[in-house]
Amino acid sequence: MPITIGQGPDHGFDEPLGLLSDCHRRVEHFLEVLVAFNRQAAGRPLIGAERSQLEGSLTYFATAAPKHTADEEESLFPRLRASTDPAARVLDDVLARLEHDHDDANGHHRQVDSLVRRWIASGSLAPADVRELGEHLAALQAIYQSHIAVEDRELFPAAGRLLSAGQVSDIGREMAARRSLRWAPATAGVRGDRTS
Repeated sequence: MPITIGQGPDHGFDEPLGLLSDCHRRVEHFLEVLVAFNRQAAGRPLIGAERSQLEGSLTYFATAAPKHTADEEESLFPRLRASTDPAARVLDDVLARLEHDHDDANGHHRQVDSLVRRWIASGSLAPADVRELGEHLAALQAIYQSHIAVEDRELFPAAGRLLSAGQVSDIGREMAARRSLRWAPATAGVRGDRTS
C-alpha cells in the first residue's frame, strides 16, 4: 500500500522512538519512488500523475525529512551524549557516524532535487542527467540502508534502555513543537507527525 504525505504513522508523539522509526518507512518509500521513476522513465517526458508523484517525493525530502533529522540531532542525540550510563559511551562513535550520514545525504538530496525539478520543468531529462540522477539516488540508497538499520536495530532500542521516561517524553514534546503541533498523550487523541 502506498504511503502518502499526510498519512498517519503507527506511533504518536508519546512514543517518539517508534515515531522516528515510522519516519524511516517514509524515507524508504519516497526514495524508492524516485529510484523507480529514474529507472523506468529514464528522463522521458512525464505523463499523467507522474509529475505529482515526483513532486510529492521532493516535497517529503525538502520539508518532512529535515524535521526528522532535527528530531535526532537536536533532541535524541544530545540526550544520549549527556547520559552518565557507561553503556551510552559505546554510542559516541555511532552518533558521529549518523550525523556524517545526515550531512552526506543532504548533499545528494540537493542534487536530486535540482535534477528532478529540471525534469519536471522541461518535461524531459538528458541522458547525462539521468545517469547523474541515478548515481545520487544509488548513493542515497546505500547511505539510508546502513543508516536506518543502525538506528532501528541498535540506536533506538539503546535509547529506550538508557533514557528515562521523562527524557523520552521531552523528545516527543520537542518533535511535536517542530511541527507546530501540541503534544498530548495518545489517550488524548494526538497520534503523531502527519508529514514525516
